Amino acid sequence: MDYRSLAAGTAAAAAVVGLALYVDASEKGHADVDVVSTAPETCAGGRPGSGVDEEGTDDTPLYRTIARIDELAAGRHADVFTGLAVDEDRDAADVWRIPSAAFDAAVCDLAEKGVTVRLHDADANRAELDALADRIGEDMNRWNGTFQLREVGVDEHGYVSVGVDDPEVARPLIEDAFGDEHIRVEHVEQAGLD
Repeated sequence: MDYRSLAAGTAAAAAVVGLALYVDASEKGHADVDVVSTAPETCAGGRPGSGVDEEGTDDTPLYRTIARIDELAAGRHADVFTGLAVDEDRDAADVWRIPSAAFDAAVCDLAEKGVTVRLHDADANRAELDALADRIGEDMNRWNGTFQLREVGVDEHGYVSVGVDDPEVARPLIEDAFGDEHIRVEHVEQAGLD
C-alpha cells in the first residue's frame, strides 16, 4: 500500500549524537506505515462533504475527515488514540486506538461520504508511547560502547521502534532498562550526511 505521510505538529523528541538519533513521531501521530492487521473494524463515511475545509480552502473528503479525526484525537479521546495512517489509493484512513465504542462512533460519524475508516486495536495510547520514546531517547548515552542507538520513534501500530546497529546486543539491554512491552528493537543503517 502506498501511504502518504501527514507530518503535522512538532516532533515528539529529537536528539542528535554523531550522525543521527531520529525521532519519527509527530504530535498528531501520522506516518508512512504498512498496514498489517487482521480484520479491522470498518465504517464508511456518510457525512455530506462541503468541498471546502474549515479554513476555506479546497480539499478532499479524505483529508477533511483526517483533520476531524486529528481534532477528536487531540481532544476528549486522547486517552484512547494511538495513531493514524492515510491510504490515498483507497480513500481510507487507518486508525489505531484502544478499543472504545464512543471513539469509534465519533470517528465514524465524522467521516465524509466516500471515505472508509479502518479501526485497528492497540493497547497503548499515543501519549504513553511518546513518553516511552522520550525516555529511551533521553537515555541514549547510556549505551556508549555497547551498541549504537540510531533512532527512536513511535509506530502508529502501537509500539516504539528502536533502531540500533546490533539488535541482538541491544534488545536485552533495552528491555531490561525499559521493559519489553510496546518496544521493538530493530536494525537500522547509520544515517549519512547528504
